[in-house]
This record gives sequence, structure tokens and C-alpha cells, in this order.
Amino acid sequence: MKGNSYLYRKIHSLLGVIPLGGFILIHLITNYSAYKGGPEVFADKVSAIDKLPLVLGLEIVFIWLPLLYHGVYGLYVAYQSRNNVGQYGYVRNWMFALQRITGIVTFVFVAWHVWQTRVQVALGHVTKEELGSTMHQIATNPVYYWIYVVGILAAVFHFSNGLWSFLVSWGITVGPRAQRVASYATLGLFVLLAAMFLMSLNAFMDESFAEPIASALSQ
Repeated sequence: MKGNSYLYRKIHSLLGVIPLGGFILIHLITNYSAYKGGPEVFADKVSAIDKLPLVLGLEIVFIWLPLLYHGVYGLYVAYQSRNNVGQYGYVRNWMFALQRITGIVTFVFVAWHVWQTRVQVALGHVTKEELGSTMHQIATNPVYYWIYVVGILAAVFHFSNGLWSFLVSWGITVGPRAQRVASYATLGLFVLLAAMFLMSLNAFMDESFAEPIASALSQ
């Protein structure tokens, strides 16, 4: 693997932006609808995604397989990396360390979240109409709620900070000034995404999500 580590790292960096960014965007649009529109709108968003042509194949090829590569190779990189935080303490060294830590947390959290939701629907244990009530049960469970808070913050930080690294490693932000501007931009992105996801999570605590609601699109 060492001989091709540069190529592997480039692929890892690229796939961290494209599939993870797509995963976050789809989830943000869907889950934020719970905050903006309530159970009915959320059910409609879920149904709209479910009705996309070849949705399962698209998910496997463009989301799950790339994320699996990014996650597994990321665990390898985290294991091989040597952090210099204790020695230097520079901001970027802290970011480097946090990127590895949040990568591990995100990998576990995403796998667990997908198992609780998407996989249960695929296995027939939960219908898409019951996803809102499933999220209600999660959000109203204090242990699950804080696990989700930590998982959401880790995933959003990992994506936002990873985007900064992607811009640098792919030669898009060249020079200290461009990288400083990118730092502010990705920090702002982190705050925005984190706020929207946490607002969505809190929206699921409302009792209106307690019962399954059929989507108008499925009727």
C-alpha cells in the first residue's frame, strides 16, 4: 500500500467530499423539512427520495461504496498518523488530530444511524412512513439524543474541516491568504450545518412525530 499511498490518499480525499457531501446534503434537506414543515412534509421528502429511479443502486454506487472506502481507509490513516499536538499545539495540528478523531466517531455513528433507519426499512422492519416516529423515539431517548448530538457534530466537523484539507491538497487554495479565507468559510459552514441538523433533531422530539404519517406522494 505504501507505494500507492499518494493515489490512495487522493482518492480518499476526493471521496470524502463528494459522497459524504452528498450524504450530508440529502440528509440535511430531508431532516430539516421536519423542522420547517412537520411530519407531513418530512414524510413527503422521504417518499420523494424513495421514488427516485434505481434509488438503491444509486445509493450503493455513489454513496455507500465510496463512503465505505473513505471510512475504512480513513481508519488506516488514523492508525498510521502521528499527531504533534502535544509537541507543537498549533491550530492546524489540533485540526489534524480532531479530523482523525471525528473520522472514527463519524464512521461508527453513520454505520449505526444507517442501521437504525435505512437498513431497517430495507429489511421490512420499519416502513418509510414510520421513519418519523423512529426518529421521535431516538430524539426523546436521552442517551440516544446525546449520542446523536455528538455524532452530528463529529460528522459535520469532519466534513467541513476535510473540505479545507481537500482545497489545499488539490491545489485550489494556494498561499496563506487563500487558506485563511477557506478556514473562515469552512468554519462558517460547520456552524451552519451543525445548527440546522440540531434544529432538525430537536424537531423530532415533538409529539406530532410519535405516530406514523403516510406521505401524500405515496397515496
